Amino acid sequence: MAYQVEKSDDEWREQLGDEQFQVLREAATERPWTGELLDEERAGIYACAACGSELFKSGTKFDSGCGWPSFYESVRPEAVQLIEDTSLGMVRTEVRCANCGSHLGHVFPDGFGTPTGDRYCMNSIALDFTPEP
Repeated sequence: MAYQVEKSDDEWREQLGDEQFQVLREAATERPWTGELLDEERAGIYACAACGSELFKSGTKFDSGCGWPSFYESVRPEAVQLIEDTSLGMVRTEVRCANCGSHLGHVFPDGFGTPTGDRYCMNSIALDFTPEP
């Protein structure tokens, strides 16, 4: 898939810190309960930390108890790309930024009690948060 924002690994490394590069560009996962945005409760927008594309609204964030920020839907369906992930001996659905292809986390169909039934389990380090004024 061709993305609107395309950069070489060297360009991404220069823009992102080591840990962000590992998560966003190499599909690593930050440790649970360590992300700065896990307990964020203000109203605002969550965007891709690599390209700034808007991904989630604060009103869709919920406490899933999983250790990572969770949302029940993206800001619009075309904001994220969903890809089958068969790594680690299981089948999951990876979530990437549709604008730059950066790895954000995974989506699971276990968001019980949410309007969609989905739990977008995102790496905090993969997101930037802008509070509403």
